[in-house]
Amino acid sequence: MSENITTTEATATATATATATDTDVLRPVTVDAGDPIAAAALGIEVMDAQAAATTYLVVATVNVRSGPGLSHPVVLQISGGSRVSIICQKPGTTVNGPLGTSNLWDKIGNQRFVSDSYIQTGTDGYVRPQCA
Repeated sequence: MSENITTTEATATATATATATDTDVLRPVTVDAGDPIAAAALGIEVMDAQAAATTYLVVATVNVRSGPGLSHPVVLQISGGSRVSIICQKPGTTVNGPLGTSNLWDKIGNQRFVSDSYIQTGTDGYVRPQCA
C-alpha cells in the first residue's frame, strides 16, 4: 500500500490516502501532529508548519524513490508542473536533471525522495534542514 501525503494550509495536520488494490479500501486518514505515535503507526511523517506552507515546482516528470539515490526503487512518479513540500534534504547519487547536476535529494514523504535537480528551489544548496 502506498501513501500520498498532503497538508492543509500551514497546520501540521497530515492526511494520508492509501492507494486501493483488490483488497484495500480507499479512505482518507487524518492524523494530528500532536500525536506522533499515531502518525508513525501509519507510516506518515508529519512536517512542520514552515515545510507544509512552502511548496516547490517540479519542472519535469520525475521518479520518486524510496531513498536518496538511483539504486533505491522507484515508488511513484510526479508529473512536471506539480508542487511538492520538502521535509528535509540529504546528499545521495549525483543526477543530471533539467535544472543541472546535483547530488542533493529532497525528502517529500516517508521513504519518498526526489532529486533536487528536478525541483525548482531557487538555489543549488539546502533550503530545508539536512535529514538525519
